[in-house]
Amino acid sequence: MRVITGIARGRKLQEPKDMSVRPTTDMVKEAIFSIVQFDVPGRRVLDLFAGTGQLGIEALSRGAKECVFVDSSPASLALVRKNLEICKMQAPVIRADAVSYLERCGKFDLVFMDPPYHDGLYDKILQNAFRFDILNDGGIILVESMRDEPLPPAAPPYEAGRTYRYGKISLTTYRRSAT
Repeated sequence: MRVITGIARGRKLQEPKDMSVRPTTDMVKEAIFSIVQFDVPGRRVLDLFAGTGQLGIEALSRGAKECVFVDSSPASLALVRKNLEICKMQAPVIRADAVSYLERCGKFDLVFMDPPYHDGLYDKILQNAFRFDILNDGGIILVESMRDEPLPPAAPPYEAGRTYRYGKISLTTYRRSAT
């Protein structure tokens, strides 16, 4: 697992020692940043269910103004802090339940959501994102899920975007329309 490009390009990130965290594969990470490549520089990013922190670190490496890392696992948060240190980056790393964090998180321009696949969190987490209106105008939520996982419809002012498929994985975008 390496940072693909930007100021931390080529840095090797620490990986989990067990299977309690499922890191995004390099192929899917490249696809994610192909989808949002013009929406990263200067933006405020949220890496929800941060795991290793690799998506947020990649965003920071590519010029994001700020990234907030959120996870409920102390082991994951320690891994995120270690990976930030490896990349010589600083960012807020917050231990919180993702669903409740959205109630008070403020606004972001780009949100990465990669919850555990079989925990039934997609509907709840996205409904909270829409209800608490966590995006700035034009912002994007990018959700990684299993290919056949049904995701909820968007609630105005949010709109469902495209779904991209990579093997067993789907990447789905939601955008907040400008008001």
